[in-house]
Amino acid sequence: MHKYCLIFLLFFISPFYSQTITQTIKGVVIDKQSQTPIPGAVVQVLNSDPLLGTITNEKGEFKIQNVPIGRWQLKFQSVSYKEKYITVILNAGKESISNVEMEESVIQGEEVVVVAEQDKTKTNNKMSTVSSRVFSSEEAARYAGSRNDPARMAANFAGVSGSNDSRNDIIIRGNSPLGILWRLNGLDIPNPNHFGNAGSTGGPVSILNNNTLDNSDFMSGAFAADYGNATSGVFDLRMRKGNNEKHEFLVQMGFNGFELGAEGPYNKKKSSSYLLNYRYSTLAVFKALNIDFGTGAAVPQYQDITFKTDFATKKAGSFSFWAVGGLSYIALLERDKKPGQEIFGYSSRDTYFRSNVGAAGLSHTYLFKNNAYIKTNAGTSIQYNNIVADRIDTAFKTPNNLKPEYRQTTQTIRYSFNTTYNKKFNSRDFINTGVYSDLYTTLFIDSIDNYFGNNTFVTLRDYRGTTVLMRGFIQWQHKFTDNFLINVGVSDQFFLLNNSNAIEPRAGLKYSINNKQSISLGGGMHSQLQPIYIYFATDSLNGKRVETNKNLDFTRATHAVLAYDNSFATNFRLKAELYYQYIYNAPIQNFPSYFSALNLGADFESPNVNNLVSKGTGENYGIELTLEKFYSKGYYILFTGSLFESKYKGSDNIIRNTAFNGNYVFNLLGGKEFKIGQRHTLSVDVRGTYAGGKRYTPIDLNASIASNDEVRDGTRAYEFQYPDYFRLDVKPGYRYNSKKLTHEFTIDIQNVTQHANVFQQSYDIQNKTIKTDYQLRFFVIPQYRLLF
Repeated sequence: MHKYCLIFLLFFISPFYSQTITQTIKGVVIDKQSQTPIPGAVVQVLNSDPLLGTITNEKGEFKIQNVPIGRWQLKFQSVSYKEKYITVILNAGKESISNVEMEESVIQGEEVVVVAEQDKTKTNNKMSTVSSRVFSSEEAARYAGSRNDPARMAANFAGVSGSNDSRNDIIIRGNSPLGILWRLNGLDIPNPNHFGNAGSTGGPVSILNNNTLDNSDFMSGAFAADYGNATSGVFDLRMRKGNNEKHEFLVQMGFNGFELGAEGPYNKKKSSSYLLNYRYSTLAVFKALNIDFGTGAAVPQYQDITFKTDFATKKAGSFSFWAVGGLSYIALLERDKKPGQEIFGYSSRDTYFRSNVGAAGLSHTYLFKNNAYIKTNAGTSIQYNNIVADRIDTAFKTPNNLKPEYRQTTQTIRYSFNTTYNKKFNSRDFINTGVYSDLYTTLFIDSIDNYFGNNTFVTLRDYRGTTVLMRGFIQWQHKFTDNFLINVGVSDQFFLLNNSNAIEPRAGLKYSINNKQSISLGGGMHSQLQPIYIYFATDSLNGKRVETNKNLDFTRATHAVLAYDNSFATNFRLKAELYYQYIYNAPIQNFPSYFSALNLGADFESPNVNNLVSKGTGENYGIELTLEKFYSKGYYILFTGSLFESKYKGSDNIIRNTAFNGNYVFNLLGGKEFKIGQRHTLSVDVRGTYAGGKRYTPIDLNASIASNDEVRDGTRAYEFQYPDYFRLDVKPGYRYNSKKLTHEFTIDIQNVTQHANVFQQSYDIQNKTIKTDYQLRFFVIPQYRLLF
């Protein structure tokens, strides 16, 4: 620890210069619904002396030069539009670029003033009414314990459980993390995480690069009709544009890897730009420093790349091409495990895991002259996994006492296309409609040997095929007044594999009691495909493997949400939400069993569960509270609390807790910046989480000993909980601005109290006992970032 403090002091004792360092703030201002530029909008840098500002040009563009570095609030005004305020952080090494959307007032000429740092209930999606929030990449970097990961950051929001140090799965309102939809730049994408298994939505390290993200949306229920194939929540992410006037660079070193980034213009006259980031794992360095991250002697290896280019034409509209991709590999070897060392692998097994994922897309936006635009996206994505597991047993009398036990190779390539038409009729009425199509080409092969004889491997799944998911939607927004609006829509999706069809009506309304308080109501029907591997599970019939799950329906859910929002003081906000969800048509087995697909996603496995029927049910209900002090006067505070129940019923007709029914989650975050002169800024961020322990099915020790493998007592499925989860993180930081460089150094100290949070219980085959694995006891993550 003294090494990190020494580095910190070396930065801090740099000389204090009196010369004022300035930078540029620029961007574009557009109409939120029609996406057309707003010329003549007034942009002001509040509290600057003298007052700095400008007016947008005919393209809606603005540029304010010679702004002193620091944190500034910008005010945007235009005739017939509601005033808008945003906050920007200005560093010496990078210009600030903002894309600002303004909302037209129904009553022309009336001023509506927003006094918060940013109204985080107003998402990028125009039709979101409840259970939604916009977040910035700066928040993902700011919060202690988030590791620059949008998913870990979202775990601090009300209704979200994230009490797993090893993965960033998002558990929303007691739902499985498999219910999440990931969307990037308008295209639905597979699990964007390193070491993500087939069908999962989380992983230890995100492929999404926080340095390339723009303001994005997170939704936890009752989402709008343009989102399909999800029952839990939505991450609607956007990558930002590169600087179209100036080349800028980034160097970053930390837990997520060693990173290099660049952005700039192709041609300044044509407003084209590029954005490129590459990252390579540095965990080998952490291991050399004897820092344990839960994988024993194994060192996770990964790398990823992010790219985006934007260019506009005079008549054909604007185009954008983007790509993200990541490679990851780990070998969890029993022989490398030291006595007493915890390792998140399987007992008496060597496991080799490889995961590759990537996505790329081309976007086109064309603005019509009648306040309408059409946006089209086309792209492809791929997810590949390979698992090799070898059993270790002294009875084998083989080299290293090893015999092959399990093999799996999966690959899903998805070709996606969607187009949406958006029309703003006037300040009151807006519609959008669109079609989506996803063609899946899937390979899933796995086999197992439970007898360890000669030629005793049994093929579980062996599928190669193609299928299509199609979806269409239409929705309408009407503002009766500036204080009362309604959103209505309907979505319809069709799965060609088995001709399943789901029609999903949705609606939301919002009434503003005054300029501080509002009440909202949202509800609708939502449906989702099963993980693709579920459809191709097999059973043995007359000596042949038979696919038993191909006719499964969508899992369906009905959401209802009541929300109250109160901005009771400047930069303060109180929000409460009451919700209920009824889930039906969930896959369960066709004989009495506790199994339900609603519990999938609780671990790394893709189980071969066969003989499923769409007859399972479940329900989630609860209340959530958010109390937030937006960043102002050098500090911020965020408190979120959730009380909830999550139940399901399998084919044995017993109502049980789901695997994700933690019952309660509380988060308290805060941060403070101390500015020393113009060049130096000290900061400290703190985060505390207290949550109900993870549900589990107890191990039947006698049965496990008899079978020489782990056996769970299914009659008591998810009846028990591990002890409550508690973690306290502290992240001090220091930022130094020279004339053209910005240095940032942080130390994210996680679980500072070294609280023993249980990760799992498992059966130890060698010792014939039940062992308990714990999550990270104490973890220090230094990070250095250079902007120039």
